[in-house]
Amino acid sequence: MTREEIGQAVVDIIEDVLPDDDCSNLDPGVALRDQLDLDSMDFLDIVMELRKQYGVEVPEEEYPKLVTLNSCVDYLEPKLKNK
Repeated sequence: MTREEIGQAVVDIIEDVLPDDDCSNLDPGVALRDQLDLDSMDFLDIVMELRKQYGVEVPEEEYPKLVTLNSCVDYLEPKLKNK
């Protein structure tokens, strides 16, 4: 997957988890929690969807690497490059 495809996949998952939030104007460099009505359960739902849809395991100690859309892409890129 390309960086753009990974970013879109993350946005698609966020839109599924938070159907009432508008993800069309997300700033990729700003914390997702600052832009969306995202609580800890929603975040866990996103992590679970990454595992379910793409087979990516995110250990709890690495959750801070998923703060912004850019950091999500940076973290996921090596894990999804052959998908």
